[in-house]
Amino acid sequence: MPRGQLRIYLGAAPGVGKTFAALEEAHRRADRGTDVVIGYVETHGRAHTAELVGELETVPRKVLEHRGAAFEEFDVDAVLERGPAVALVDELAHTNVPGSRNAKRWQDIDELLDAGIDVVSTVNVQHLESLNDVVAQITGVPQRETVPDEVVRRADQVELADITPEALRRRMVHGNVYPPERVDAALSNYFRVGNLTALREIALLWLADKVEDQLERYREAEHITATWESKERVVVALSGGDEGDTLIRRAARIAARSGGADLKAVYVASGDGLASARAARNLARQRNLVEDLGGSYHQVVGEAIPEALLDFARGVNATQLVLGASRRGRFAQMLSRGVGVTTTVMSGRIDVHLVSHERVASGGRRSRSGRGVLGSDRRRLGVGLSLLGVPALALALVPLHDKLSLTTIMLIVLTAVMGLTLTGGMWPALLAAVLGSVLLNFLFIEPYYTLKVGDQEQIIALVIFVALALGGASVVNVSAARARLAARASAEAQTLATLAGNVLRGGNRVEDLLEQLRETFSLESATLLERTEPGAGPAERQDPRLWRVVACAGAACGSPGSAENDLPIDEDLALALRGHTLEAADRRIAQAFAMHAGAALERERLERQAATVERLTDTDKLRTALLAAVSHDLRTPLASARVAVTSLKSTGELFTPAERAELLDTAETSLGRLSGLVDNLLDMSRLQAGVLGANPVPIAMDDAVPWALDELGEAAAGVRLDVSPDLPEVMADPGLLQRILVNLIANALRFSPEGEPPLLIAGVHGAMAELRIIDRGPGVPDEDHELMFTPFQRLGDRDNSTGVGLGLALSRGLAEAMGGTLAPEATPGGGLTMVLALPLAVAPRETEEPG
Repeated sequence: MPRGQLRIYLGAAPGVGKTFAALEEAHRRADRGTDVVIGYVETHGRAHTAELVGELETVPRKVLEHRGAAFEEFDVDAVLERGPAVALVDELAHTNVPGSRNAKRWQDIDELLDAGIDVVSTVNVQHLESLNDVVAQITGVPQRETVPDEVVRRADQVELADITPEALRRRMVHGNVYPPERVDAALSNYFRVGNLTALREIALLWLADKVEDQLERYREAEHITATWESKERVVVALSGGDEGDTLIRRAARIAARSGGADLKAVYVASGDGLASARAARNLARQRNLVEDLGGSYHQVVGEAIPEALLDFARGVNATQLVLGASRRGRFAQMLSRGVGVTTTVMSGRIDVHLVSHERVASGGRRSRSGRGVLGSDRRRLGVGLSLLGVPALALALVPLHDKLSLTTIMLIVLTAVMGLTLTGGMWPALLAAVLGSVLLNFLFIEPYYTLKVGDQEQIIALVIFVALALGGASVVNVSAARARLAARASAEAQTLATLAGNVLRGGNRVEDLLEQLRETFSLESATLLERTEPGAGPAERQDPRLWRVVACAGAACGSPGSAENDLPIDEDLALALRGHTLEAADRRIAQAFAMHAGAALERERLERQAATVERLTDTDKLRTALLAAVSHDLRTPLASARVAVTSLKSTGELFTPAERAELLDTAETSLGRLSGLVDNLLDMSRLQAGVLGANPVPIAMDDAVPWALDELGEAAAGVRLDVSPDLPEVMADPGLLQRILVNLIANALRFSPEGEPPLLIAGVHGAMAELRIIDRGPGVPDEDHELMFTPFQRLGDRDNSTGVGLGLALSRGLAEAMGGTLAPEATPGGGLTMVLALPLAVAPRETEEPG
């Protein structure tokens, strides 16, 4: 059954006339003869809207109780049972009362569409997920009920119910939107001219993007491959902070306004520290938000965040990059430009958006601490403080020379040098130590203002001073190196965790793994290669004739040796990576990807082999069952016919006319059974090969059933019928339908107890006519219902004199060949009901394209 079509009236604000326009649409369709019902309309007490409902059929609402109160909700089951051509269901973003069939009304509408029912619905722009926070910022009114943008985007038609802000305010003044007592408050708050103008602009921009989607569908339908406009790709950078949600929504709006651009979120697991538990929770939530908005989440490893972001952006051909404004304080920004400014300077042709948020310049704690890791900025700061701070401190101590001992002055300068060591690391510490020792000698050791040292103890003191400074610098440098290794290990662990998470989420295809690897390390391509001649030596790794491409992301590489990175997986598999040479630490991660890609390839091949083996096993089972059937069920009538004919031929003159007639009747019956069994076998073979021809024509069910009963003869004399002559005709092949009915009725007769013959009931359900063959026999357990349709399966029936177990399997195949279905049900009170459904010759309603 084709899926129904969805038409949505989009409004910028309440009262613009969405429901009114939807009701007008319903009346237009009804006037054209379409079967239209109102599933749910919310008039909000507006008289003109209520009047427009008019004589349209309205499906009663369902009443649900929640916390002691009664609520009326849309009854999706009632509309499905009614089966109209078109249903009008208002308020797409509505949240249903707990206990309803679905949590959201758009999910109810999805069920109607799946059932082939066209739906007309309404929604306001403030209920769209990607615009929710923007509308709340403009109007000051948050909306708790939202609908994913994708639900509205995949609608077949979206029409804007447009009205100018001034006209909407006049409509409110006239009392056409809210009661008089609410008008003044509404006009001075939500319905200000500025608010309405902004909401109208947002709605127009969103709808313009929807029009772009329709254009793309047209290009696809017309097979237009020429580029009409370059594809935009928007990358949003996440840091694990709380502001990530704001950045994602802003990036989603930028992508939506760029003609449906691709949206990608990226988190850089860099070497500047460990991710906090809070950051991990934020990233998990933000990943779900990105995917809900139609984007994808990525994680890359990089020593420096700006370079890693830009490498990723260039790797995915991004045109726009969205970052959050710096959370650091003004002093910190004076010392270092920060990620945002640095990325902007290095971005080249990529547009960079620095988005403000509530934590800008808050000086709050970063989600990834930089403690213990010495970057270039800190080293430059250390050198500057050494060149300026140590001389300044020495000069400040000169007036205190007479009051402080040389030892005290040395300790003060040593303390300053140790502080610089913590700030700048090894080289700034060495500079500070040398400079400090020179100044101490020049200013505080006799003879003053010279570099001569007359006392041996003072020489030892200066040497100890330098040694302590360098020792402290070494300790800090080792700590920094270990912190860097720990951060690197954390980044690698996060990357492997993302890899494992993708596997758990179902992203375990070889191509997906290669694409993730390419993005993680900003490579040009990743190619999985397999030897065409197993056992070739290492010298042949350069020869593309000895390798074939199994899977690739990016431009394929012909051989492992022609790439910058050659990662062997086993004797016959290798991963070739192009773009740049990986460091040793990165190669370890890439090798993990390679091994997993090899395992994924092996798994895919095993799955294909398993499917092939399963088909061969099924074929073997069928062949075994067929041989068993031929060995008994076909031999029995063949033997009976042969005995009868042989008897007549050899000793025919000894039989009386009555005996001759009996033998001839036996031969005829046996050959008839044999012919029927062979026909069933041939038809089953044609069904499995898909070459059985069916020629459906209009046929009355009250004619087809008596034909089948006549063929069954006296055995079907007690069958009860409830088939109305007014039942609409069905589309069926008369010969195939008769064979189905004979099989089903004969099966019901076989299992019906004495005195309780089968009952046949016919009726109409939607666009199908259903014939129910009901028996009161022992029935079949629910778990064995589908087993009944397995060829040569008898489910314990040992009466092998009546067939080979093909009746039900053949009947279902014949029904499906005519566009129908055959399904079993348990008969209430015991027994089995076979339900044969066939399409009506004339649809019970007229269907049309949405107008």
